[in-house]
Amino acid sequence: MTETTVTRAQLAEAVYQEVGLSRNDSSQLVDVILEEISNSLVKGDMVKLSSFGSFQVRSKAQRIGRNPKTGEEVPILPRRVLVFRASHVLKDKVNRTQKVSGSQGAV
Repeated sequence: MTETTVTRAQLAEAVYQEVGLSRNDSSQLVDVILEEISNSLVKGDMVKLSSFGSFQVRSKAQRIGRNPKTGEEVPILPRRVLVFRASHVLKDKVNRTQKVSGSQGAV
């Protein structure tokens, strides 16, 4: 399996190809959508994208961790973490693709 990263430019190009907006408008649309998602998460809101998944910010309490090299106990400060939970539609799509690509190698 090859690993690639999808960039903003690739998303904008996909919008340009599929929707037919200008390249500049497509790029601005992608930026506005990502900015709106970011702003909602910063405020603590959950972002749900139908048939894709949901993003949520969770607070983690302070805890004691260990330095794996020295074994020394170190306090890990409280923080907020971003959690993504894929929808069943996306999970099914990923698993269906995996089964198809996995069976191609069999003779």
